[in-house]
Amino acid sequence: MKRSIFAVVASLALTHLAASAETIKVAFIDPLSGPFAPVGQNQLKSFQLVADMANKGKWAGDGNTIEVVGFDNKGSPQEALTQLKTVIDQGYRYITQGNGSGVGLALLDAINKHNDRNPGKEIVYLNYAAVDPDMTNAKCSFWHFRFDANSDMKMEALTSYMAPDKGIKSVYIIGQDYAFGRAVGRAAKEYLARKRPDVKIAGDDLHPIGQVKDFSPYIAKIKASGADSVITGNWGADLALLIRAAKDADLKANFYTYYGITTGVPSAIGAAGAERTKIIGNWMANNESFSGREVVDAFKAKYNDDYYAAQTYSIIAMLAQAVKAGRTADPVKVAFALEGMKSTSLNGHVLMQKSDHQLQQNLYIGTWTKVNGKDVKFDQENTGYGWRMDKKIDAYVAGQPTSCQMKRPGA
Repeated sequence: MKRSIFAVVASLALTHLAASAETIKVAFIDPLSGPFAPVGQNQLKSFQLVADMANKGKWAGDGNTIEVVGFDNKGSPQEALTQLKTVIDQGYRYITQGNGSGVGLALLDAINKHNDRNPGKEIVYLNYAAVDPDMTNAKCSFWHFRFDANSDMKMEALTSYMAPDKGIKSVYIIGQDYAFGRAVGRAAKEYLARKRPDVKIAGDDLHPIGQVKDFSPYIAKIKASGADSVITGNWGADLALLIRAAKDADLKANFYTYYGITTGVPSAIGAAGAERTKIIGNWMANNESFSGREVVDAFKAKYNDDYYAAQTYSIIAMLAQAVKAGRTADPVKVAFALEGMKSTSLNGHVLMQKSDHQLQQNLYIGTWTKVNGKDVKFDQENTGYGWRMDKKIDAYVAGQPTSCQMKRPGA
């Protein structure tokens, strides 16, 4: 009799353990076809590699696993909303997206409406790269967490770096004609006027996103303006083609980019852009201590590609931390756990700011230069060139005030 009771108790315990183990499914809704597909495919693989590391290391606790599955939105807000409906129907409770703030804003609005109408079936949006400041200001939401620095934070850091350089006298701004591109242009003019009122804004152009195949007319305007520096928020194919046109026209201006590190751009920069192309970002492989080199090496070995989106690490690490701490993958409880969470990512200590769900983190400025085996050990796209860290900028330097009025469940 005692043995049978013991067997029943053991069986119930095992059943409980099996029931408590969860697979946390994250839907990646971003372009996997079209002009921005190479970027989307790289970042999906980045998520999947880090999720595999998390599962092997039991970051989310014993038995819990994280799975990231790709859904192609073709870079379109309408397609993204269609995919959102698909993933909701399939039972996903977490989504991640980053390529395009226009897409991000559409998803954010749809998720807010879904959660209002479907208590108990809430969706959490883990934003890895849609950086329009509005998403953590006027349009902030309890259901949205941004793991990249927003465009104003990056511009604050970038212009603080540019300001002491008296060689900068004339700046041309060019960007994609959507929310993010317009935000970059606004911030560039505003922050330069505050820090370097003597700098001339030689031009300010916007172009259709993902549609321009020949940027030579834009480069001709930049060259004619006499600008010594170009600021651009372009990414993916739009930046690669812009850089290639500048190289073909022998434009000597320095390029200050947000996304020179994204797939396809390093090959376009090549040797011609060495020492003249710069990036502002939240991490680079050639950082002060080469933190994250094990991820870089693993990604290269598995995919023969370059890992550059450290936000994927931050998201998986903090999601796992929230699940483990609360012993649940319930989206509402995880969202509350993420608020104010401190963690360690590839770029050091990070904090998910409770007031607006904007991650506070160190930023880096780097210059494209030849690999030297010392401060530039990692190249990109087998070019023999990589990003040399020029300056690490502490999180507080780039910090911005927020207008967010967060509304929380049950408040």
